[in-house]
Amino acid sequence: MGSLDYRALAVLDAVASQGSFEKAALALGISQSAVSQRIKALEDAAGRLLIVRGQPAVPTGLGQRLVSHHRNVRLMEAALDIDMGHKVSMPEIALAVDAASLATWFPMSLQPLLSPPRCQLKVQLADQRMALHLVQEGSVFGSIAAAQEHPDQHANGPEVTPLGKLRHVCVATPAFAGHWFGDGFSQEAARLAPAVISDQDMMTGFLRATLELNGPYPHHTMPQSAATAECIYGSLAYGLMPQIQVSGALAAGRLVDLAPGHHVDVALNWHAWNLDTPFTRALTEQIVATAQRFLL
Repeated sequence: MGSLDYRALAVLDAVASQGSFEKAALALGISQSAVSQRIKALEDAAGRLLIVRGQPAVPTGLGQRLVSHHRNVRLMEAALDIDMGHKVSMPEIALAVDAASLATWFPMSLQPLLSPPRCQLKVQLADQRMALHLVQEGSVFGSIAAAQEHPDQHANGPEVTPLGKLRHVCVATPAFAGHWFGDGFSQEAARLAPAVISDQDMMTGFLRATLELNGPYPHHTMPQSAATAECIYGSLAYGLMPQIQVSGALAAGRLVDLAPGHHVDVALNWHAWNLDTPFTRALTEQIVATAQRFLL
């Protein structure tokens, strides 16, 4: 492509972030025709399509790589400006985080990172597959995701750092346990009692390992969220929840462990591009240090 036009790359980044030419124009304070012209000039220079026009407008593979390059350059420029004593606006760092981490230990890493504020974090919820896809394509700087059984090998991909294991235990309220599992947590009772799940493979594996239960069992399927917790705390279902999330409720007797001694440990990894700036170093250091405090 020859030398890159970084003003045009900023426009490409805005279109990718905003999802439309019109919104990108509003965000940048320029006309929509100026946005179209700069994208067209970039595409002419590349000889390839960079944005798939649609609702929303999304970058192609090459377009996403150029957006990632632009964001990395902005981070490095901000670091240089700080070293030179210049006043800079806080750079944005995008992350993808799994629901269980977001609900438990990940927020504990934010205080030392954002006080005083050194960057703007853009955190999005993503399951394992999506989180790995986003970091591999460069849409996010880093991701926290469950470790793969058979990880893909990418020689030039992001670095992978094991964080530890997040333990899940099977819980219910005493009222629910008394009604459905009065005679104990058994295979027969589990074929009747409603569960609430966000990861069917996890619960299915747990019931198979704990009760030797194979085949269907009644369950509600929901994303891991307040709704899932409300089902359990509201005595509507039983389910697997991160131990650090329910330890207080277990100690207070508001929840009971249906299968003491049985649990599911989910290994988590931090995937991040090797971008050496104060912001990205601090981010990685805080995430790894927080995981060491709270994970097994």
